[in-house]
Amino acid sequence: MGTGGTIAGTSAVAGANTGYIAAQISVEDLVKAVPALAEAAPGGLVCEQIAQIDSKDMAHSIWLKLARHCEKHLADPDVQGVVITHGTDTLEETAWFLQQVLNPAKPVVLCSAMRPATALVPDGPQNLLDSVIVAGEPTASGVLCVAAGEIHGAREVSKQHPLRLNAFSSGDIGPLGWVEGARVRWTRDVPPEPPVASSSARLVEALPEPDLWPQVEIVMSHAGVSGAFVRVLTAQGVDGIVVAATGNGTVHEALEKALEAAEQEGVLVRVASRCAEGQLLGEPDARWASANGLSPVKARISLMLDLIDDDLASGEEGEVGVD
Repeated sequence: MGTGGTIAGTSAVAGANTGYIAAQISVEDLVKAVPALAEAAPGGLVCEQIAQIDSKDMAHSIWLKLARHCEKHLADPDVQGVVITHGTDTLEETAWFLQQVLNPAKPVVLCSAMRPATALVPDGPQNLLDSVIVAGEPTASGVLCVAAGEIHGAREVSKQHPLRLNAFSSGDIGPLGWVEGARVRWTRDVPPEPPVASSSARLVEALPEPDLWPQVEIVMSHAGVSGAFVRVLTAQGVDGIVVAATGNGTVHEALEKALEAAEQEGVLVRVASRCAEGQLLGEPDARWASANGLSPVKARISLMLDLIDDDLASGEEGEVGVD
């Protein structure tokens, strides 16, 4: 499935690695440009263009469309796995959303590139080949990210560098495995289980249309923060706020007061850490629930889905906030 991104990007300057326009080449043409895919997927590949965007502009509507298409194909016994070409900027968010709503037993592999297709040495073709190899690996499952020969899980993966080819990292946990030639080598003798969702797996068909999804925003705790952004969001009727807190979940006193006032207005607050590695050790008497080790952007997705679950359970689908 194609969504655009750098892997489908082109530049008017031959061989350039930057200054390109993303999402110019169809997923079908990307596949045709890698003849080795025929050997990696002897059963054949079916191509679908889901979207054609720069992933910085990823939208909830595309997430829902992707989830519905994935669910349809994963239910087909002839389909061993799914590969999604995607831009790197929001790949980690799409990965976590799909893991949460699908919790797939088959592999769903997000494939990307740091260089456009017209670069002197593009990385997209090798990443695409590696992704198809992982999607066809019988021991693979869950939503995965494959780039620069590494395999990362949806929960831990994040983009850590704006330029280098191995831009993705799973922090101190490390990758789940590697693609070596035409083989997958896991970091353990037994391949890892797919990440466990923070709550029971959701059925895609139960999700309302995106204009009915609750509005959840992220605010950052930093030196000199005033809390003004929280007050503006509360006045606009935001449903939830994730705090990108300092260290082990600490929040500036001014921001804390604004969040307490927001909570009194019915806003649900969740705390994640700004730190790129490790995870919060939530205190039993903490003012707000921690994000259970998720990054702020992934904590936002989980909180949004939890709010949707609450509304569905109470039969109030038509009363969720509008994003």
